[in-house]
Amino acid sequence: MAAQPVFRGTAPALVTPFTRDGKVDEPALRRLIDRQIEGGVDALVVLGTTGENATIWPDERRRIVELTLEHVNGRVPVIVGTGNNSTSESLVFSREAAQAGADGLLIVGPYYNKPPQEGFRAHVAAIAEAVDTPIILYNVPGRTGFNITAETTLRLAEEIPTVVGIKEASGNLAQITDILAHRPPKLAVYAGDDEITLPLLALGADGVISVVCNALPERFTALVRAGLAGDFEQARKLHFELLPAMRACFYATNPIPIKAVLHAMGLIEDVVRLPLVPLDEATRRRVLEAFEAFLATA
Repeated sequence: MAAQPVFRGTAPALVTPFTRDGKVDEPALRRLIDRQIEGGVDALVVLGTTGENATIWPDERRRIVELTLEHVNGRVPVIVGTGNNSTSESLVFSREAAQAGADGLLIVGPYYNKPPQEGFRAHVAAIAEAVDTPIILYNVPGRTGFNITAETTLRLAEEIPTVVGIKEASGNLAQITDILAHRPPKLAVYAGDDEITLPLLALGADGVISVVCNALPERFTALVRAGLAGDFEQARKLHFELLPAMRACFYATNPIPIKAVLHAMGLIEDVVRLPLVPLDEATRRRVLEAFEAFLATA
């Protein structure tokens, strides 16, 4: 029997908070988890792009996964980013997450290597053979330099029972529409860019893996729920209210802006890991101005 989608609705791509001396800030991570769940999210994603996956050490990964699963305690599904550009490392990370009890794995298109489509298919097949945890593909060619085509996504969904979703952040509406038009019923399609969530919901998508939700879980989940319920008048209203904040999350490389916002809200230290650096003051002002109305009521 094929696996089912891990969630439908909203999942924040959770930031990884760090202390001033660069360690994982475990109390802050627990606070963020509670705030998201209290805000109504349908799942959590840890160790994705927004979680600075690429600069997290293996021992830190294990601790973050362990802490998250322990603290969530079954309240919502937990999806762990376990893919990278090395199939062998992805296998290790996927096995560890599966053994820890993760509800799903987020497998990004390999970066730097630029594999052919068949290489990515074999990459995912190897992970699926090693673990039976549901897999969500993650297409973000602006980060990876590698696009997962609609044909490859559909083929993987048909051939591999545990491929049950895709986070589509290509920005290619035609490509995403092709996936939505031809997908098998078990393949959930999630917006990978907050700003295209509403258009994709109108086309039948299942939700979003979100950046802005880190700061505004209640408002953003309300938008997604309205869209999923077919209340597009309310969804449009919320979309336009949130649009400046959604765009501000990308005034600099994600997650730099959203971490600045969370710091202004008193939730985390404003620390990112090199080669990322904090916002310059002019950009910081622009980002916080975009969130000003929300920060006043936070």
